[in-house]
Amino acid sequence: MLDPQAQALMQLMADRGMPPVYTQTPEQARASYRERRGFSQPAPAEVARVQDMSFSHAGVRIAVRVYHPTLQGLSSGAAPALLYLHGGGWTVGDLDTHDVLCRSLCREAQGVVVALDYRMGPEHKFPAAYEDAVAAYQWLLTQAVALGLDPQKIAIGGDSAGGNLAAAACLGLRDVGLTPAFQLLIYPSTMMQPTTQSYQDNGQGYMLTKESMAWYAGNYLRSSEDAQDWRASPQLASSHANLPAALVLTAGFDPLRDEGLMYADALSQAGVPAQYICFERQIHGFITMGRVIQEANTAVALCVHALRTAWGLSV
Repeated sequence: MLDPQAQALMQLMADRGMPPVYTQTPEQARASYRERRGFSQPAPAEVARVQDMSFSHAGVRIAVRVYHPTLQGLSSGAAPALLYLHGGGWTVGDLDTHDVLCRSLCREAQGVVVALDYRMGPEHKFPAAYEDAVAAYQWLLTQAVALGLDPQKIAIGGDSAGGNLAAAACLGLRDVGLTPAFQLLIYPSTMMQPTTQSYQDNGQGYMLTKESMAWYAGNYLRSSEDAQDWRASPQLASSHANLPAALVLTAGFDPLRDEGLMYADALSQAGVPAQYICFERQIHGFITMGRVIQEANTAVALCVHALRTAWGLSV
């Protein structure tokens, strides 16, 4: 059964006549996505300090937003951190659309959260977003002292497309000996050409549709061949061994549900500690909707618990 709160949100969006994303231009879709967050996200949590920064990569400046907690009770002066990659189909979303979630994770987990404004399609095609994610983690390692971070406790995570980028970045970073401390994968896309049962069952009627996913993939990928690249489809990596421990969250009425489960299973089969939790009555995107969907706040609490455990903090 679909959560009545999720059902009510979907009905509200239908009543407002919000057009499907695939009928819009990228600019229109970005504006619609920003507007939609106003009636579904909770109030932003207070944190100690927020810094807007940037670093140079691939000849461009990449923006990041750094959230600092109070860090009460930490015995060490160096703080743990999470590099967070927002969702939005590699096309929409930005530092502002996920500001509330990043603030909540920072405040509750008591770690620094660094949100990345990675390059998106269709202006910047694959593998630009992936390369930005890897570069941001490497930049954080070089800035650990300046930002007061413990370089051994830098995790990486994201939701949807951001979960895809986080999973892929962990693979690439592992291969150069820079494995992150943990990976937080929230309803991640792990295959660019899904044929799963959840894709068939949930591809219509639950906000994220087959048509929307095709539109997003078309904006991101240069060609269909890119879908076979593990940097776009981390499920297809030749090995998932020696990756960071993971928490994988999915939603029962999400076309991406089975991809998340398959990825958690691939990690487990490779000997990587992986927890998998499915919110059976939820829709894709629910974790940012805590104003109207109570289980979103439960999901955030689970993420906080997993991060604090990975960082060796009391839970």
